[in-house]
Amino acid sequence: MISIRELRKEFMIADGRVAALKRLDLEVAEGEFFVIVGASGSGKTTLLRCVAGLETPDGGEIRVGDRTVFGEALWVPPQDRNFGMVFQSYAVWPHLTVFDNVALPLREGARKIPRRQVRDRVREALRMVQLDQQADRPSTLLSGGQQQRVALARAIAVNPKVLLMDEPLSNLDARLREEVRGRIRELAKQLGATVLYVTHDQVEAMAMADRIALLSLGDLLQYGAPMDLYRNPECAEVAEFFGSVNWLPGRRVDHRVVETGIGRFEVSGGAVPGRDVLIGFRPESMAPAAPSDPRTANTFEARLVSSVFLGDQFVYEVTAGNEQRLTGKSRTAPATDGERLHLHVPPGNVMVFPADDRNTAFASPAEH
Repeated sequence: MISIRELRKEFMIADGRVAALKRLDLEVAEGEFFVIVGASGSGKTTLLRCVAGLETPDGGEIRVGDRTVFGEALWVPPQDRNFGMVFQSYAVWPHLTVFDNVALPLREGARKIPRRQVRDRVREALRMVQLDQQADRPSTLLSGGQQQRVALARAIAVNPKVLLMDEPLSNLDARLREEVRGRIRELAKQLGATVLYVTHDQVEAMAMADRIALLSLGDLLQYGAPMDLYRNPECAEVAEFFGSVNWLPGRRVDHRVVETGIGRFEVSGGAVPGRDVLIGFRPESMAPAAPSDPRTANTFEARLVSSVFLGDQFVYEVTAGNEQRLTGKSRTAPATDGERLHLHVPPGNVMVFPADDRNTAFASPAEH
């Protein structure tokens, strides 16, 4: 549905030109809810604005269906791309009612439609976002969550095949974000729309996406289903972005065994060049093991330093080996402070990367 080929975009800053997008390739399937994530400055908003037509790329091609909207000597203006757009700012007109806010693009846009159709479309869009009872209310009397739903209704009222969303939930509190994100995904599937959604929040991305693309400094690091990116990251940066990781430097004994400062670990990952490697595992991958457990590899002794109860789980910290600090997660209390315990990590949960794949220090085993 959305095909992006070798997309390039540079900006001029005080120090010279900086590449916001570096020959980016991406494919979004029809009807897919596709989320772009990355830290500030990764290029995710620039990518969305290029697709929308709000930025002009320096090279490459963007196709939507069988139509090229940007290519060699071709640029289609944003108003002619027929996309629905929802941004971080609600962009709700304060002097208009809820109904008129949604109706304005239909009445005044490039593709004006008959008055009766305007009324029917607006009513249906407001019904879909559960604001039909608020149609005649001044928009200034709405809560932040309701105003964002007005912006969503305005986008879907034009019956778009493509919805573009840039950080639409970042101004909402945590409870409202969870409520509205579920509604957005439900509506997109109900409409059969293709969604390109930008966020910096990895939890939001994983909760909403069919597939996720992670950008870093204009490069595409990896894209795929949320579970694939979480369980099978292709580099340490991807692993860390999608959750906490315990990192250990190690040396290969053979292609399936790595020696670390807290013991030997069997690994099931693919071949990684070099003898020095970096292994990592998620906090929830550590599980208690009996001292008499015959499994020697991937089992180590540790001392419990702290344990915090968070309602649905305990988050605890241990030291192992030469005071290596590790973080674990468990549904049950692991032990009492100062107690020794044995922990095991299944080989399939151990990630292996080249030794220089992570440039940050090992000061914190689960930083992010």
